[in-house]
Amino acid sequence: MEYRRLGRSGLKVSALSLGSWLTFGKQISDETAEELMVTAYDLGINFFDNAEIYARGQSEIVMGNILKKLQWRRDTYLVSSKVFWGGDKPNQTGLSRKHVFEACHAALKRFQLEYLDLYFCHRPDPETPIEETVWVMNDLIRQGKILYWGTSEWSAQEITEAHAIARREHLIPPTMEQPQYNLFHRRRFELEYSRVFSELGYGSTIWSPLASGILSGKYNEGFPDHTRLGMQGLDWLREKVHTEENLNKTRALSYLANELDISLPCLAIAWCLKNPNVSTVILGASKKSHLEENIRSLDVLSKLSPEVLSRIEEIVNNQPKPDGF
Repeated sequence: MEYRRLGRSGLKVSALSLGSWLTFGKQISDETAEELMVTAYDLGINFFDNAEIYARGQSEIVMGNILKKLQWRRDTYLVSSKVFWGGDKPNQTGLSRKHVFEACHAALKRFQLEYLDLYFCHRPDPETPIEETVWVMNDLIRQGKILYWGTSEWSAQEITEAHAIARREHLIPPTMEQPQYNLFHRRRFELEYSRVFSELGYGSTIWSPLASGILSGKYNEGFPDHTRLGMQGLDWLREKVHTEENLNKTRALSYLANELDISLPCLAIAWCLKNPNVSTVILGASKKSHLEENIRSLDVLSKLSPEVLSRIEEIVNNQPKPDGF
């Protein structure tokens, strides 16, 4: 396993990590969830990602029970949660001081942990001043409830404002962003966040490296049963990524992967890892074999030569350019 600094912080995070969205407490059994965590940990993964909204809190409960059972040393793994969607009542959502404070304590109870390593603002909250959120995150760090805080799907302008407030008030600024990043979703990460990475020293914990499964190749010849895009309530996601354009590009990428004697998922994940601004790639898996295969992406990084990367760009034909070019 390769370990990378999370931005300019001193924290070391495994280049690949394990996420629980749509799987823990929902798609897979608790026994399978434990098998995945043990497999990941044994192969060097030290970061496990979660959120209060995942399975309405059940995902954190499942992960917490597994951590309590396994009794790994606390200094050998990192756990995250994300705050925004906590319930249906007015003060159960958003990034107000009240909700962030209460959501953090609720997550700690579900995890059965004394602190969270990483705590993300799951989305920006237009109804709460950024200053209020910066202050409560700083307070949680001072109280020892969280160690680092970050953002997820915030704009570069919002991140920059949070940093400016933290500097002005002598508070602890956010450290990392958790955006979607893959071969089909690139513009924000590669263009908008460039200054955030270079000037603010942000790290990144990217999600959906396989574009919700499209880049696994499983949809190349049809729509198989029991897949993520076939889950109830994910029609919006299916319509967004399961397009003929994406499928045609995926088929071409599959040919290239075969030529290189690697799997398509490994190719797609390794491509993400090639970006120096990626601190860790969050993997989602429902089977041990899938997780083991995806972790092999580290072994194929050397095969992504400048020539191969150029061929990938020719296939996807979506390299983002600044407006006006």
